[in-house]
Amino acid sequence: MNVLIVEDEKSLAHEIAGFLRSENILCETASTGREASEKIAVNLYDFILLDIGLPDYNGLDLLREARRNNSDASFIIITARGAVEDKVKGLDLGADDYLAKPFALVELLSRINAVARRKFNIRDSDISLGRFEMKVQARKLTCDNNEVDLTKKEFDLLHYLVLNHGKVLTRQQLYEHIWGNILDDQYDSNFIDVHIKNLRKKLNAHAPSPWLETVRGVGYRISITE
Repeated sequence: MNVLIVEDEKSLAHEIAGFLRSENILCETASTGREASEKIAVNLYDFILLDIGLPDYNGLDLLREARRNNSDASFIIITARGAVEDKVKGLDLGADDYLAKPFALVELLSRINAVARRKFNIRDSDISLGRFEMKVQARKLTCDNNEVDLTKKEFDLLHYLVLNHGKVLTRQQLYEHIWGNILDDQYDSNFIDVHIKNLRKKLNAHAPSPWLETVRGVGYRISITE
């Protein structure tokens, strides 16, 4: 999961980012609306945590902009403002949830997970893939109760594909979700192909995995989750 934290209180942004990273969530921060706008315009995010009260930008305007440029992202408003109208405006503009400061970091994580469950229609933390079982909380993949030895990145890559089952994900989307923003002078689309090849090799050592499909010229897709 790739998260952008838009928060002008740098100490709070650092605290949130550190906590989410400890939960295996990829994070970036932006302390101004302009910085956030620039990042949102060129990068893909799964979640945007947005403080409405930015010093240089109307947070609701930024939410509108972010919805246009990151249409697949989920949004949680984090703000000290307690007025009901601010909450209503944010939700009407497409925010998925609202969290008033001060808040506990574990509550923020719980809200993120709850939004993700609704977004991806997840009913429990274990996901079946034929003979494979993905145990999300334990970060393990098993086949007929035997654990498949995956690296952290391989697990994250497979999990993201599973969450978006039936949807073709481009190499760029996969790269940005797992490794962060693409730098033009460093990005190599073959990088994802190599990781998918290694992942398939490990899966097929346990059981066939035809559900992990290559969509030629585009990217990859999980065809079933049964």
